[in-house]
Amino acid sequence: MHAAHERITYEHLKKSLDQDTIKAQPLLLPINIVMSEKEVKQAIEQKEIFQQLGFELACMGPETITVRQVPALLRDTDTDQLVRDVISDLIEHGNSDRIREHMHSILATMACHHSVRANRKLSITEMNALLRDMERTERSGQCGHGRPTWIQLTMKDLDKLFLRGQ
Repeated sequence: MHAAHERITYEHLKKSLDQDTIKAQPLLLPINIVMSEKEVKQAIEQKEIFQQLGFELACMGPETITVRQVPALLRDTDTDQLVRDVISDLIEHGNSDRIREHMHSILATMACHHSVRANRKLSITEMNALLRDMERTERSGQCGHGRPTWIQLTMKDLDKLFLRGQ
């Protein structure tokens, strides 16, 4: 039940993220990042990409950028390293999926921590609601960690489990 609820919660969070604009959080103390002129130039040229993802960057000199705002989901992340990695990807490949990947990783963690726990007893109504949610959820056969959310046992399998016929 934990794995099933985790998948349902993750898909719901992911859908919300994809449908809404990314919620950003201004920083009380902006983060100054010293980097090469090439990296600063790339960051400023790709400023719109960062803005779409919830970052606000400003050029503070030929070798310094300031991060004034971050996506709310990533407020506890190593912002300095994430911005550096994204800029590196932009220079090397022309694009970067690191921020989205990082956000999805955080969503997966949130889903895991907010899902029902294994020792909790669900009521019949809760069990039925979980099963109906599984029917409507993509990839509900496994949780975000790859664990199955259900298995099918034949009568022969059940007999083996209970040592019947031996």
